[in-house]
Amino acid sequence: MKRKVLDYLDVIFGSLVCSAGIALFVTPAKIASGGVSGIATMLYHVLGWDPGYVIFALSLPLFLIGMKIFGKKYGLKSLLGTVLLSAFTSVFMKVPGSQSILDYSQSINVLLGAVFGGVAMGMGIGFVMRGGANTGGTDILAQIVNKYTPLSLGTALTITDAVIIFASAFVFGLERALYAIITVYITGITIDKVVFFGTNKAKVVMIITSKPDELASYIMKNLDHSATLLDGKGMYTGADKPVLMAVVSNNELGGLTAKVREVDERAFMIVQNANQVLGEGFTPIAKAII
Repeated sequence: MKRKVLDYLDVIFGSLVCSAGIALFVTPAKIASGGVSGIATMLYHVLGWDPGYVIFALSLPLFLIGMKIFGKKYGLKSLLGTVLLSAFTSVFMKVPGSQSILDYSQSINVLLGAVFGGVAMGMGIGFVMRGGANTGGTDILAQIVNKYTPLSLGTALTITDAVIIFASAFVFGLERALYAIITVYITGITIDKVVFFGTNKAKVVMIITSKPDELASYIMKNLDHSATLLDGKGMYTGADKPVLMAVVSNNELGGLTAKVREVDERAFMIVQNANQVLGEGFTPIAKAII
């Protein structure tokens, strides 16, 4: 119950912060940074339509289509995120002075709007995602495209945002479209920072060695982590090659590398980033961010 309450608080807070970024920064700065918010920004300046209403009008049908195609994946929390984002955006737009926080006739202030709008939107979406939901919109459209075409989800989302930003160049000019690209980039980085904040960033280490037992003993006794021995085969030599896999924290990697060099100079070692590690010795699975 506590986890569910925290999830809903994340969705509510995230929707609030994201809507602030849309209403206070990107919309008055005429930055259509992709997604339904980008479309809403263009319609606001061209036709005078409330961005909150536009976001809701575009997101709700996409949400219903996504629920029909993907089933219960789009549950109450995602619907809540969609509704709250629309409502909070509309409220912020009506606050006196909300559209004149910065003087957007100056290029430096447009840049500030792009940066801080991206941070606020990324932070908001990140919290919504931490709560196990999404804010709907073109994310769902990209997932539908991904399902019925060979395009990956990331490619589909990039194409969708690119089309909106390209269209904004005709509405607001090339300069604002370039600012929109900055906003999209900052939003993506901020989402990752929020989603993975507080998780154990670690390294996945794969060691191809003729002395796996000695290295496994070091990992278990000195680093207090377990290891997994995999069966491998060198395709060039045809010889069996034991592969030792372990997950270690960043500050333990140096010691492990030195030990590998000491034990087997001919070892082959692969190190990869692990943004989130769940289980004994790291973050308990019960506290996983889904």
